[in-house]
Amino acid sequence: MKTGVIGLGAMGSGMALNLHKAGHLHGVWNRTRSKAAAIAGKTGAILYESPADLAPDCELILLCVSRDADVLEMVEQVAATAGSGSIVVDTSTVSSNTAVLAAEKLAKTGVAFLDCPVSGGVEGARKGTLAMMAGGDPAVLARAEGALMSIAANITLVGTTGSGQACKAVNQIMCAGVNQAVTEALAFGEAMGLDMHKVVDVVAKGAAGNWFLDHRGKTMLADDNDTGFKLNLHHKDLTICKAMMGGLDNVTLPLVDTTLRQYEQLMEQGYGDEDISALYRLKRPAPVD
Repeated sequence: MKTGVIGLGAMGSGMALNLHKAGHLHGVWNRTRSKAAAIAGKTGAILYESPADLAPDCELILLCVSRDADVLEMVEQVAATAGSGSIVVDTSTVSSNTAVLAAEKLAKTGVAFLDCPVSGGVEGARKGTLAMMAGGDPAVLARAEGALMSIAANITLVGTTGSGQACKAVNQIMCAGVNQAVTEALAFGEAMGLDMHKVVDVVAKGAAGNWFLDHRGKTMLADDNDTGFKLNLHHKDLTICKAMMGGLDNVTLPLVDTTLRQYEQLMEQGYGDEDISALYRLKRPAPVD
């Protein structure tokens, strides 16, 4: 399926390369042209001048951008030129309302839309092992699934348009909880004077084992927070979670509230571009003089 990728950051570039390996990648565009040029050079894909230029040449258009406004801007350009019957798949993390607005705008020109946020981190994007949470028409997903299987090991249709983003919000809240639990527990272990590399090894094999501990445990101990999911983006996602609740009175998110405050503290200190494991900076014991 002739696929164009719009947005080639850490996640989008990995997805584009896997689409190329499976024979689907046709063209690319990125706001920072050098990133798109690098992918085009590696794959032979066409480097387009704008999303509007890319859209009419592709059957499937995959978006991977950062924020709600970015998604709607890209959809505006794509809707102006995409052929009727083409499909836009948004893998960004935005609000359910934004997904519905995007679908409505594209439907006016006969273009289908799926909100398909993903989880699995930069590693999953590189390996093609992402988990994809889809919202939209089952028949549309069936048409796109062959190409999407090259970037995701698990694709689940959660419900109608917007459901994928609501499911991703669940995922992001869980990630906040896991981050809080792992960083707090490791800080306790370090305060006890334990050999923390041994602690990570043994705990990872027991009931408390989890992806975050496996992939970030030892890097955070080494104060290496360069690889992974940027803290400022998780802050953005958790803000979306709060907004999606709207006027609901029967659910509270105290863990999200705490995490947002702590992330804001780290962002003020200049750590917003680090992995979310940078939360350990606030919890680890202060060095003894």
